[in-house]
Amino acid sequence: MQCKNHPDKQATQFCAACEMPLCDDCAEENEPGRYYCFKCAMITSVSAVGASIRDKKERAADGRAKEKKKLTAFHYFVIITSALILAMWGFILLGGEEFPESEGNVDFARNTRVLLFMVDGIIKDYAHTKGNGYPDTLHELPQDYLSTDLKKFLDSHPDLLSYKRDPETGYKLVLKESEDMHIVISADRIQYEVPKEEA
Repeated sequence: MQCKNHPDKQATQFCAACEMPLCDDCAEENEPGRYYCFKCAMITSVSAVGASIRDKKERAADGRAKEKKKLTAFHYFVIITSALILAMWGFILLGGEEFPESEGNVDFARNTRVLLFMVDGIIKDYAHTKGNGYPDTLHELPQDYLSTDLKKFLDSHPDLLSYKRDPETGYKLVLKESEDMHIVISADRIQYEVPKEEA
């Protein structure tokens, strides 16, 4: 049988893919003992390279997926630290007191910080509804903002909490926590102040 590409030469091999008769000049040995014509040799080489690249990508993707699944000591450290910071802020803001489920079961005389933040929230809610218009006094707040129980408590403890509008900060809400320390809340900050001695 003659070579398909060279009719004057004797075929010595057959293409392993298309079975075309090939002479020694046309036969490409891509793999040991397997001969291909030029076209099939190119296709086989390209396919082998593509399969190799695909296998490498799959192995790399599997490796990345396994790395993502592993939580390292650093991840645990970040999670635990975040939880501790949140707990600490909760303790600072509420002074270690449990946050009330509803206004009706709060002993305001014992939970003065809860009272302070509750009234501050009411003022901010009122200002948001009225387009940033802060009330001149707490008694200006309508019934649906300041409940009867809360109004009664504030009326019976006039020296505990004071409020006034302020041209610079919007308002100042002061909790007289002790003789030596007051907590002051304004529209944009919370701070502690030492009361000024009156002359």
